[in-house]
Amino acid sequence: MRQLNEEETKIFFEKLGEYIGANIKLLIENEDDPHVFRLIKNKVYYMSLQIANWATNVGKDELLHVGTYFGKFTKTKKFRLNITCLEILAKYAKHKVWLKPSGEQSYLYGNHVIKAHLAKMSENIPQYANVILFSLQENPLGFGVASRSTLQCKDLDPTAVVVFNQADLGEYLRSEDDKNVEK
Repeated sequence: MRQLNEEETKIFFEKLGEYIGANIKLLIENEDDPHVFRLIKNKVYYMSLQIANWATNVGKDELLHVGTYFGKFTKTKKFRLNITCLEILAKYAKHKVWLKPSGEQSYLYGNHVIKAHLAKMSENIPQYANVILFSLQENPLGFGVASRSTLQCKDLDPTAVVVFNQADLGEYLRSEDDKNVEK
């Protein structure tokens, strides 16, 4: 386990900034309960500073995971967010989209969001901005990319795609099905 170097930090914060903007400061600059990001085998974890200090006593080969898994660096040095950080992203999201109950199930099955399933959107979402998707009860469901801006969505056909699905909570169930098929 180690701290992210300058290049990794830049790549990671750029990706994170697409979802939560300047709220990145709120993740790190909490004097009551300071948190840090650490790297374990190309995977980035978010944990309290106290847990990070305790984890330094565990051997490099023995430590598998600690804290909240945010995502990993690919071999080409790109960063991929994982659905496990959704709760934290949802708390600080700058662009939000809410789905109707009829659209939640379709989205959780891995489909893109169409206009007919859209309940409401944050104002001034630009085209291709990263968004967090919520149910009407404010439960985070996943994240994706807006295919259209907020203004463009008003004039769309009900079957037009509004948000491209990148990750959703249904991944857990779909990945379990894949594991059972392999056995």
